[in-house]
Amino acid sequence: MTSSLPLHILQLVPEPLPSYRADVSTLFGKYLPRHQVYCDIVGKPGSGSADANGFTSCSTPARHTGRWRQELAFFILCLRKVWFATPARCDVIQVRDMVSIGLFSMLIARIKGIPFTYWVSFLMCDGRIERSRAELARRPGSLHYRLALCKGLLEKVLFYKVVLARADHVFVQSETMKRGMIERGIASDKMTVVPMGVDTEILKAGVIVPRRLPQWDTLPVIAYLGTLDRSRQIEILFDALVIVRRNHPTARLLLIGSSPTPSDLDLLHNHAQSLGMDDAIHITGWLSSAEALPLLLGADVGVSYLPRGSLLDVNSPTKLLEYLALGMPAVGNDNPDQAQVLGDSAAGWLSASTPEALAETLSTVLDNNNAARAKAAAGVAYIEQHRSYRVLSAVLAQRYHSLLGRLA
Repeated sequence: MTSSLPLHILQLVPEPLPSYRADVSTLFGKYLPRHQVYCDIVGKPGSGSADANGFTSCSTPARHTGRWRQELAFFILCLRKVWFATPARCDVIQVRDMVSIGLFSMLIARIKGIPFTYWVSFLMCDGRIERSRAELARRPGSLHYRLALCKGLLEKVLFYKVVLARADHVFVQSETMKRGMIERGIASDKMTVVPMGVDTEILKAGVIVPRRLPQWDTLPVIAYLGTLDRSRQIEILFDALVIVRRNHPTARLLLIGSSPTPSDLDLLHNHAQSLGMDDAIHITGWLSSAEALPLLLGADVGVSYLPRGSLLDVNSPTKLLEYLALGMPAVGNDNPDQAQVLGDSAAGWLSASTPEALAETLSTVLDNNNAARAKAAAGVAYIEQHRSYRVLSAVLAQRYHSLLGRLA
């Protein structure tokens, strides 16, 4: 049972506010306050108004035209907020996915006697190293990516050897991520796994009326919801579609999302053209939930694909959870977290990560979609009981209260 005493967190995040990430806005802004865990949040300026939206306060720096001026303004704001935090008004200082700011915040927290926690939603320094090396393989003379690689290598040392090693507690996304941290020397008893979840109240708030693109009314539709950036290797789904169409010649692929990098979309369009799949693939761009969910629910099957590898294997994908929460047939490749969810729920289909395996599994769902929907119905209860933010927030609130009790 969660303690009745209120608890206040000062949390620094690298995302623009208001945040599109459910584990920021929904978990900390909507659900944790129900357990008297309140959050003052500091982030970067976003496109919308940085209203509190459930947070005790919401702070962003003034907008600047130059990138370095903007980053410096954010850095200074974060340190100011930490410096002026007091034990009387702040129970925990928490930094999310920022190594340098995490290091300085931890030092100030130590001076002030305030517990410091670190939230790992993605291995940022590992990602910077991987991307820099990939770009340097294409453009060996790039000074920008040489500097980025050096930054990533330095931050990786600080991340594992100093920030995580000295933090009072570390929150990670998956059991796979936790095992990786243990292998790097981070104590198991100072880590808590908080996987991604779903705001099931939103999905239940009103009846979502499925809809399709006008020209696809009677065709088999496979849907993907999420980012289309290059690292996700979405072209694998295009290759799978080619194979699916051998048995389902009119099958279509609906990509609900976009990429912050326009060249990533150009690569996808070019790949579709090379396969002769222009008319069979549609990219919506970024949509609001009110626009995206009816299109998603109108599809015959949702697919969640993440490339296998050390970087993404530790992630906890959201899209598969959303498919299951909506009760729609769902296919996920063998990312460890997806494999666990599909195995435990028995509500979807697990596939190997090759185009051939994905195509075979997707075709199985399309072959008998009525039976597939009957099986998928079990996903609704599973998500509500295990991966809803209603449940995850109660567990997390108890962890914060027990952590402070132990440190006291």
